[in-house]
Amino acid sequence: MSLRRRVPFLRWSFLRLALGARNITRTGQIGDGREAAAVEYVLENARPGDVDDVLATIDRFAYEESFLINVGDEKGALLDAAVRRAAPTLALELGTYCGYSALRIARAAPDARVVSVELAPANADNARRIWAHAGVDDRVTCVVGTLGDGGATLDELADLYELAPGGLDFIFLDHDKDAYLSDLLSILDRGWLHPGSIVVADNVGLPGAPKYRAYMREQQGGRWQTVEHKTHAEYQTLVPDLVLESELLLT
Repeated sequence: MSLRRRVPFLRWSFLRLALGARNITRTGQIGDGREAAAVEYVLENARPGDVDDVLATIDRFAYEESFLINVGDEKGALLDAAVRRAAPTLALELGTYCGYSALRIARAAPDARVVSVELAPANADNARRIWAHAGVDDRVTCVVGTLGDGGATLDELADLYELAPGGLDFIFLDHDKDAYLSDLLSILDRGWLHPGSIVVADNVGLPGAPKYRAYMREQQGGRWQTVEHKTHAEYQTLVPDLVLESELLLT
């Protein structure tokens, strides 16, 4: 890996990310059009219907064109392994961005239905285009909304996917870090998880989800069994991060 790839501070697109932090909170995008550019790059360069090539093309864009804030290749391998362990029939993702992680989930669980919840309509549109190009749009869908809206999005998920008690096998958290814990508790209150359900949370180290991490530590060996994976923030090998993988023991 080149020094420019390894050290993100040498890349203007990474510095632009820091400048766009407020924009990310408001719109879900960095604000310089890189997300739409990533879609066009995939459509022009990735083989249609080839999930592996679509993922590799997104990674190449993030390394060589503009830095992206999806889970990335290193942490993506942790996500893949957790999905395979869960062997889900139904997987839920919170935080779609460009659709990269949902695509990884779909690849690791080829028989699963994958539902992604995204606050920003523009991100949802971008992800749908990528999923269609990869040929998985028949089983990967996006719901625009947020679990913190008083129950409307949770009700929509229940109605659309007929979520029964214990019907959800896997969750990936990669949205508003401050909402990780409250959103997980909302799902638990609905009774959708079952013993053996797995929850993976990205960016617990950077930018950090301290309330979520404290909750999982308090529940260790009781309601949850958690492994903390030491890794790196997306698309570089300098800045550390944590991914938490938690298995539900008791509902």
